[in-house]
Amino acid sequence: METQIKIWIDALDNITNEVLKTFGDLPVEKMHLKPNPNTWSIAENLEHLITINRTYFPIFEKLKNGSFQGPFISKIPLFYNLFGNLIYKSVADGGKKKAKTFPLWEPKVSSDDTTVLERFKKHQEEMKIQISEMKPFLEKNTIIYSPANKLIVYPLEKAIEIIVAHEQRHLDQAKRLL
Repeated sequence: METQIKIWIDALDNITNEVLKTFGDLPVEKMHLKPNPNTWSIAENLEHLITINRTYFPIFEKLKNGSFQGPFISKIPLFYNLFGNLIYKSVADGGKKKAKTFPLWEPKVSSDDTTVLERFKKHQEEMKIQISEMKPFLEKNTIIYSPANKLIVYPLEKAIEIIVAHEQRHLDQAKRLL
């Protein structure tokens, strides 16, 4: 499992480095530019990643302190494999299909925010620590639920794969705005 954790952490480092390299010198106006009302700006894409990833932190904390309780559906492999694979495929498609996010994960960033890159970089460091701390639960093949709905269940390992693929998807989406 250590090798897989290293792969995920390296992927997050690569995404972070690409974000900073690609968007680091952009003026604030360009970071917040929306080509149309239905398309997120670069800043909104990054804010969305911070927002959605942080909703996993309470689940991770419950795992660490022993208070996590999965719903009954988490005991049925058919469901947790189905949900995990469906969600992964939806975020790992390279952004071919546009998807609407849950209101919980809508980005909220003001158009004069100059801190999104720094906050994203800091968040990525937090995310790497969180993933590293999940090692014992990854080794036990722990099943978790989605932060958006406790009846959507998938393996913790799949959740981290989803997080990494989702970040790459939004990096690619943001780069298309240049």
